Amino acid sequence: MIKITREEVLKIARISRLNIHEEEVEPLMKQLDDVLSYAQRVKEVAADIQEPSTKNMNFFREDVVIKTDPEKSLKQAPQREEDFYVVPAILEYK
Repeated sequence: MIKITREEVLKIARISRLNIHEEEVEPLMKQLDDVLSYAQRVKEVAADIQEPSTKNMNFFREDVVIKTDPEKSLKQAPQREEDFYVVPAILEYK
């Protein structure tokens, strides 16, 4: 079981720039012990769980290139130039 010392509480307070009174140290030690014990228990329980990594995975569909005729959507554009939409400028060049 993890035990936090009085010195560690004072160091955490100092690093955090917290002014704590002498009578607050003991209750803080107990609270921090409870938090650390809970975190340790969660870590132990989570160690048994095997979940596949979902990093960089597309769950929705396979990326497939589909050839389409751009003319169909370009016909609907209020303004166009060749095969491009003409939109108002949002950046100014100097």
